[in-house]
Amino acid sequence: METCRPRDSSSTASGKEVYMEEEEEEEEEEEVMYEEELCDEEEVASAVQDIGCLNEAEKPLVGAEVCPYLRDSDGKPTADSKNGLKSDGGAAAAAAAAAAGGVGPKTTMFTWFVVLALLGVWSSVAVVYFDVVDYDSVIARAKEFRVNFSEVLQGKLMAYDRDGDGDFDMEDAKVLLGLKDPVTFEVGGRPAEEHDRAPPADTQDPDRDRPADTQDPGQVRPDDTQDPDRDRPADTQDPAVRPQPPLVEDFVPEDEVETIDTTGVLVEEVMAEETMESRSDQKVKEKTKKSKPKLLNKLDKTIKVEIDAAEKLRKKGKVEEALKSFEALVQRFPQSPRARYGKAQAEDDVAEKQRSNDLLQRAINSYREASELPSATPDLIRVTLKRRAERQQFLGRNRGALLTLERLVEVFPEDLGLKNDLGVAHLLIGDNKGAKRVYEEVLAVAPGDGFAMVHYGFILKSENQIAESIPYLKGGLESGAPGTDDGRFYFHLGDALQRVGDDSAYHWYELGHQRGHFASVWQRSLYNVDGLQAQPWWTPQETGYTDLVKALERGWKAIREEVLAVLDLKTGLFMPEEENLRERGEWGQYTLWQQGRKAGDACRSVPKTCSLLERFPEATNCKRGQIKFSVMQPGTHVWPHTGPTNCRLRMHLGLVVPEEGCRIRCTNQTRAWEEGKVLIFDDSFEHEVWQEAASYRLILIVDVWHPALSAHQRQTLSPI
Repeated sequence: METCRPRDSSSTASGKEVYMEEEEEEEEEEEVMYEEELCDEEEVASAVQDIGCLNEAEKPLVGAEVCPYLRDSDGKPTADSKNGLKSDGGAAAAAAAAAAGGVGPKTTMFTWFVVLALLGVWSSVAVVYFDVVDYDSVIARAKEFRVNFSEVLQGKLMAYDRDGDGDFDMEDAKVLLGLKDPVTFEVGGRPAEEHDRAPPADTQDPDRDRPADTQDPGQVRPDDTQDPDRDRPADTQDPAVRPQPPLVEDFVPEDEVETIDTTGVLVEEVMAEETMESRSDQKVKEKTKKSKPKLLNKLDKTIKVEIDAAEKLRKKGKVEEALKSFEALVQRFPQSPRARYGKAQAEDDVAEKQRSNDLLQRAINSYREASELPSATPDLIRVTLKRRAERQQFLGRNRGALLTLERLVEVFPEDLGLKNDLGVAHLLIGDNKGAKRVYEEVLAVAPGDGFAMVHYGFILKSENQIAESIPYLKGGLESGAPGTDDGRFYFHLGDALQRVGDDSAYHWYELGHQRGHFASVWQRSLYNVDGLQAQPWWTPQETGYTDLVKALERGWKAIREEVLAVLDLKTGLFMPEEENLRERGEWGQYTLWQQGRKAGDACRSVPKTCSLLERFPEATNCKRGQIKFSVMQPGTHVWPHTGPTNCRLRMHLGLVVPEEGCRIRCTNQTRAWEEGKVLIFDDSFEHEVWQEAASYRLILIVDVWHPALSAHQRQTLSPI
């Protein structure tokens, strides 16, 4: 469009009439000229429409802003070309208009209306530009989709990024149509190469100092001079020009089998070797992953929606509602194993929430019912019966759990994990022979099964096969297999090594301590309360039980007379020590209280002793201790050992003590008994006994609660 010029002074037409006629002609010419000039805009729109949508962040331009013109000092557009350079064609058009006596057209509202009418293909752009719709709400709604289609398209249109801003937008479309010089994208009002630093001389644009009319508009700068952030650290680069990260979504349009290179020509897409390798590795990993249990049979699949709805309630913690939903499903579909399994799980959850053993028993029955349906899948049978055995053991019904696990092993004879569980079930009912047989079967098939090794070693040691147990215990612990990192196995391995004279025992005790199983290398009890004062030897004052100590020391002779009478009668009240703690010799015990309760009618033979002790509940109510007489014959040696818990202290009252040859070691301190005196130590620390005198040694052992335990703890701790 041309600028307005003064009328030719040589015109012969009368002033006002001629001017009005020419004004009408100029309006017609104005419409035609707008159509011609808007062809550039239509080309841009057509190109963008063919390629795809614009960047969401771009503000589309309309009207004269699509093809920028240089303006003179009065703000009027000059006759520059679409490249911003002076055009000979524009000058010729101006001369022709002057010869015809035309004048520069004025911009009117009618003109703008015509322009917008002609921009049919730009209607969506116009809607956004004039804010006819709430563009932000549209974008927000679009973001609800799983795949960000804008990012997908940006990834496919990055080849058209001609202005270096990291995406495809209106400015890139102008470059494609030759409406803008691709060489000069601006950063902060300056050419990009001047933004932070000047590029090396050999990489500078050869057209940089050439006149504008001699630059090649189709030439693209080398990559090392296009990106101003090329050598910047990643965290300082402008996010607007940083390359887009690879898409993590799986969305790939089905018809997108080709891509576009930088010249705009469709080419066959070739996948990089790295991508192929990564996908191959991913497939291998997916195959090696443990497959998800298949719990649905054909019937279950037909009601999967209802099962999933009930299961969703259960997982959200709405266990009562879930139970009602599963009960309704079982009533409608009694042959559905998955519905019945869901009912059992919901009953299990409600039982735990309400701490109800009755509900838990209902769940145990429901697990069995689900597993016995003829159409139950193998995976469902496995999970139901395994859970059933766990809940039976929780209720202390170990024989029932054993039967359940035997059924599982019968159905899945090749599953060594189930056999290992079966071995534990035998141990829980004290059937060491049955457990030994199971673990021998496992080790015959899998000699390196760590779980079977430590349990088999434990059984051998309990049978006093000390040396034979060591390689199994050690090998199982070294395997690191699940279920082997247990303090009991460190305890028994160290104990076995000590008994064969191997000093590496303390290496394993140290490992057990580092793994958190032992309080220290010396203090190796397994049933502990944290925070209790720990020391091997105690004084009466430190315990706070001075009244008990004084009563024992004052009445020691009466106590000795009663027990000697029992010992002389040889009535069999003294039982041999049964904990396998002796290396050699004879060691008998006569128990009065066990786990806080009287041992039958044992007090009938020693009434004075029991009457004295009943005044001191710290002893008689100690659920983690004993009160007993201990007689040890000459030549007896008790292996180094520790008690089971740190919740008690142990008192020894000397009754019959030879002058020499009897001693006790606790940690690295050794002491001797005295008749009528009380020794106090913490038997959770390692201790050892020698009886090398010429006659027997007789003492009264009295366990008391650790003084730091509260009344509530003493009441609620489980017996040992």
